[in-house]
Amino acid sequence: MSSLSPPPGPPVPADLLAPHLATALALRRQVHAHPELSHDEHATTDAVAALMRGAGYRVRLLPGTGLTADIGPGVPVVALRADLDALPLQEATGLPYASTRPSIAHACGHDVHTAVVAGAGLVLADLHRAGALPHGVRLIFQAAEEVMPGGALEALRAGVVDGIGAIYSLHCDPSLDAGTVGLKAGPITSASDHVTVRLFGTGGHTSRPHLAGDLVFALGQVVTQLPAVLTRRVDPRSGVNLTWGMVSAGEAANAVPSTGVASGTLRCMETEAWQHAGELVEGVVADLVRPYAVRAEVTLQRGVPPVDNDVLATAVLETAARAELGDLAVLPTRQSLGGEDFAWYLHHVRGAMVRLGTRTPGGVTYDLHRGDYQPDEAALGPGIRVLAATAASRRAPLDDLRPGTV
Repeated sequence: MSSLSPPPGPPVPADLLAPHLATALALRRQVHAHPELSHDEHATTDAVAALMRGAGYRVRLLPGTGLTADIGPGVPVVALRADLDALPLQEATGLPYASTRPSIAHACGHDVHTAVVAGAGLVLADLHRAGALPHGVRLIFQAAEEVMPGGALEALRAGVVDGIGAIYSLHCDPSLDAGTVGLKAGPITSASDHVTVRLFGTGGHTSRPHLAGDLVFALGQVVTQLPAVLTRRVDPRSGVNLTWGMVSAGEAANAVPSTGVASGTLRCMETEAWQHAGELVEGVVADLVRPYAVRAEVTLQRGVPPVDNDVLATAVLETAARAELGDLAVLPTRQSLGGEDFAWYLHHVRGAMVRLGTRTPGGVTYDLHRGDYQPDEAALGPGIRVLAATAASRRAPLDDLRPGTV
């Protein structure tokens, strides 16, 4: 990472952070205990809207669910984005504020994202009242990040980045300790699609697979060979990866089934290679099943491109993080194969995403999208400080910035 000069004084003194940290923590636990699935985040939207209105923000409810909240002098030119939705998973943490809703849980940390952006917003409101906020700021609380191609597209259609010069966000990272953040200019996540392959045959007795069309064997060829073929037909430097999450066929040991299905995710580190890989899938599947007298139906649900962090926006985040947390807390990070619909915002406006460390130092690494994921709540304070300092930086809108000027 670059060596950057810090901004003129940290904008988040401890006495300003403390009361808002308690509010953010309470919001996080409230949202965590009452998770809502994509496009159903009504109570979460209401809770955040009430908090932001109370802090003096101009709140606009988005169609369906989600909201924006504006504050500061003039029109907003910098945005901070959070996502509101939970996952259809059963929580297994045993926490006193665990999900009260069966099979719904904040297992990806969106409750943390929401609380951190709201907490940063409370700090920014205080700065505005003190005359210390140099420009208008918009908070975006977006619905439905967890469903492809992502609620970001709906938010963009509602005009949430109209007039915005730069946008910033964060994402929980269970591989980094609480109190640290990870940064990377350029692609930091990957493209992601859903792939479903359904096979159809006549069915029959396992003693005569040559008469039935051996559908299970054909499905096995798809499951094992399609990922392998893609690695030979797409530039290997692109990191193409197809991983199956569900495979199902048949109900009896002595019957060849007439239908079978495999579903998974296709991920790629480069946008161009992602588009090419998707175009290949249907033809490769047809070639693989042709010898087995079964018919294939392929559904490719386009998801999200990679989050491609703007170099200067990343530098603004880094400057704020170093000033707030210290040099040792700001770590380089690598591109992941995870997908994030924040990528769509960066097709319209410059910006960057920072990874927020959520692992208890010396503790267990709870992975994302697991029912036992437990982010250390000590991560909230550093996240609030970094996002508030970034949004309050005079350099945050990226107006007339050139390399070397941050």
